[in-house]
Amino acid sequence: MDAIVIEVPDMNDSVSRITLLGTQYQIRFTYNDTGGYWYFGLYDSLGNPIRIGVKIVPQFPLNLFWGTNQMPLGVFGVLTELDSVGRNDFVEGKAKFIFIPA
Repeated sequence: MDAIVIEVPDMNDSVSRITLLGTQYQIRFTYNDTGGYWYFGLYDSLGNPIRIGVKIVPQFPLNLFWGTNQMPLGVFGVLTELDSVGRNDFVEGKAKFIFIPA
């Protein structure tokens, strides 16, 4: 399994550029302080939404139930031993956001 680790910035809301399988995307990570959870969105290189508002839960393929021709072929997920991912868990190395190519 060759997983690509995608860094989650130490910010409550951020947009980063990433390249997956030779295609550029933008990925947005947002922490919901009220609910105590993270969610992410994937955009094309111009910022057009592909999928937004996906709640990040550990040990589950986050794009299992959706896919489009615009999506990179693979699975997004979070590797951790925690039951839920808190605000500082990515920064402290307790959780890793990953993409596993198909």
